[in-house]
Amino acid sequence: MKTKVVVVEDEALLLMMAVGVVEDAGLEALEARSADEALVLFESVPGIRILLTDIDMPGSMDGLKLAKAVRDRWPPVEIIIVSGMKQPHKDELPERGVFFAKPYDSRQLCETLVRMAA
Repeated sequence: MKTKVVVVEDEALLLMMAVGVVEDAGLEALEARSADEALVLFESVPGIRILLTDIDMPGSMDGLKLAKAVRDRWPPVEIIIVSGMKQPHKDELPERGVFFAKPYDSRQLCETLVRMAA
């Protein structure tokens, strides 16, 4: 069974690219366009292991707040945060959280996903 990754990105093209990286890593991508959609996936799909989220997006919370919520409710989940707009301060990242600035290196992101899924 493939490792499940929730990919949260509100821009369609960037979502497609991120899903491609997840699939290139041999993992299963579950798409969400907002933090609210992502939380529905976490609540309804068992066995999600990784969250890959953008910071800036519409809805009730941004990617940093989503990452904190996931860390609090599902502590084993690994978290990758990406952004082209802001560089979060180290203390804004959840424990074990990893940050990639956009445009990110797809190969590095793929390697990180594979390592987290192992």
